[in-house]
Amino acid sequence: MSDIHIRPGVEDDIPVILDLIRGLAEYEKARPEEVPVEEAVLRESLFGARPAAEVLLAQVEGETAGFALFFHNFSTWQGCRGLYLEDLFVRPAMRGCGIGKALLRELARIAMERGCARMEWAVLDWNTPAIEFYRNLGAVPMDEWTIFRLTGPGIGRLATPPAA
Repeated sequence: MSDIHIRPGVEDDIPVILDLIRGLAEYEKARPEEVPVEEAVLRESLFGARPAAEVLLAQVEGETAGFALFFHNFSTWQGCRGLYLEDLFVRPAMRGCGIGKALLRELARIAMERGCARMEWAVLDWNTPAIEFYRNLGAVPMDEWTIFRLTGPGIGRLATPPAA
């Protein structure tokens, strides 16, 4: 395989980023309606006045092969920020060529450059290939932790105090 080129995403990449997100959703067995994100929302979230996240794109021979979407979190115990990898996806036809590792290597470089104490991410428990890949990189599972989530309706219920 030719050289893998990793670069930050730019606003003009929104259509390909959205395509990669949909590819990830398909891989994770999500229904299309579970991924309602549109280009305008991505544009504002990634490149607006207050970007919520950043994206790296992996390219091979001019073709976008994968992406990593990340943002900073914070460790109160370390007293500094960390890097949270929200999504890592490599197109199925391009897997096994070092693209995922190249994306993670660039994320590690960014984490070091920015003084991050740690890198974290979640992986679906059925995704054995990804789990083994991460273990082979030296990552360790945080088995004692359980991820909790509130979504729109749950956030609304929690934010709204009960009527007196």
